[in-house]
Amino acid sequence: MHFELLHQDKNSQARAGKLVTDHGEIETPIFMPVGTVGSVKGIHQHEIENEIKAQIILGNTYHLFLRPGTEVLEAAGGLHKFMNYNRPILTDSGGYQVYSMSGSRKITEEGVKFQSHVDGSYHFFTPERAIDIQRSIGADIIMAFDECTPYPCDYQYAKRSMKMTHRWLDRCFTQMNNTEPKYGYEQALFPIVQGSVYTDLRQESAKYIADTDSLGNAIGGLSVGEPAEELYAMTEVVTAILPKEKPRYLMGVGTPINLLECIALGIDMFDCVMPTRNARHGMLFTSEGIINIKNKKWEKDFSPIDPNGTSSVDTFYTKAYLRHLVRTKESLGLQIASIHNLAFYLALMKEARTRIIDGTFTEWKNKMVVKLGQRL
Repeated sequence: MHFELLHQDKNSQARAGKLVTDHGEIETPIFMPVGTVGSVKGIHQHEIENEIKAQIILGNTYHLFLRPGTEVLEAAGGLHKFMNYNRPILTDSGGYQVYSMSGSRKITEEGVKFQSHVDGSYHFFTPERAIDIQRSIGADIIMAFDECTPYPCDYQYAKRSMKMTHRWLDRCFTQMNNTEPKYGYEQALFPIVQGSVYTDLRQESAKYIADTDSLGNAIGGLSVGEPAEELYAMTEVVTAILPKEKPRYLMGVGTPINLLECIALGIDMFDCVMPTRNARHGMLFTSEGIINIKNKKWEKDFSPIDPNGTSSVDTFYTKAYLRHLVRTKESLGLQIASIHNLAFYLALMKEARTRIIDGTFTEWKNKMVVKLGQRL
């Protein structure tokens, strides 16, 4: 696995690159649709590739560990074969899910004891266990086990948590070195920068992560409720330190505007449930702004969902029809909206890459962030 930095924007930190894995190449900047339990919710694998044009998707270690479990995944030959998807996959380590279950987990130096949201059973994740589970899942890129701090977060807690995340990272690397991939292709471990919204902690963590000389690096603990200004400020602090020749992954971000602003700060990879989660509530992202398809103004609008859209659903169905499907909670409506939103996110990344390469990124980005935030 390797990363090639192909072009650097002259007026910002935006970059265009290529990440090569054993399951194919990924052109950056890139957005990764979230396939939590081995499925991008409501979307077929052929639609992921042909309609949405995703180049890599994300799976969730915590959820896949609970169901279907590593025994089934190993018997299938790993997640790729289980879901019949032959492009790159990234798995998170489960740290974020543990963070989000604050009422039913206990964190110690050894690891995290948590209660399953499925059946109430208790489980214990350690850095070593997180690596072992991700070996069984078989993703191309796997994440270090970390603690994601909440927002707001006390400085001393953020500092203690960051130090522990660094110690857990050392244990993750040891376990990676003591184990082999199970399915005959390479897996790359990305460490995660933490430090909440404290500049000195983010700088310290970024230096620690940079010194591991990993194949790629991630920024975690953001997009957890902090203002956008804090998200951008911390991202800028960290990208100034992380090595330029390695891909940078900003976890859990974000809106289309967030993506463009963070590309300008030097981020290469993103994931977020927003395009699919918001689609299920009738919110559509378009190049002209945001549509709430449930609004009455679309009731008799028989124009295409998005004449500028890149997927077939955008011109095949009308706004009025999609409004009807969403309002009646027909599953087809959720599928159409999800395909539209994800295809829009991927098209936005492709356009950003083109603009970086041709030298017009900053001018284009500044115009787009105004349009993208408009309510239609």
